[in-house]
Amino acid sequence: MLKKIFKGKKDLKILNEEVDLNSIREIAEQYYMNGDFYCSEAVLKVVKDAFKAPYGDDIIKLASGFPVGLGGSGCTCGAVNGGVMAISMFFGRELPGDKKVKKSMDLTKELYDEFAKKYKVACCKVLTRGMTLGSSTHKNHCVTITGDLAVLTSRILARELGYKIIEEN
Repeated sequence: MLKKIFKGKKDLKILNEEVDLNSIREIAEQYYMNGDFYCSEAVLKVVKDAFKAPYGDDIIKLASGFPVGLGGSGCTCGAVNGGVMAISMFFGRELPGDKKVKKSMDLTKELYDEFAKKYKVACCKVLTRGMTLGSSTHKNHCVTITGDLAVLTSRILARELGYKIIEEN
């Protein structure tokens, strides 16, 4: 089954494919653990690659201000923001008045709700309360959150884009 995802000069047709949630988690977590990318960047990069979004890696720089709760302010979790950006790559609007934004907002709300079931809040300050920034405790906690967000985002996108999900072990 073919689905048209992007409209514009060229329509991108995406065949039903598979996404391996184990690999998505592992890659996102490694990006963060190795210091290659922060949380928001890691989520956006791994989802972009897994779903073959028609953007170059230069899109990752759009996520560079979100880590540590919006540039270190401790507000919204950067990994959550990365997930929102990834959803918007596929369902965000490009033109004024485009009704497509409703789908992006609905899927973003779903992402937040699923995240909140486990973590209760999306505030970086609260999620990392009592942890020293950069400590191994902080890093390991955020590595896990980054992996969780990459998987949650991918699960939503796989459903919406018709990808088969290879479940985590």
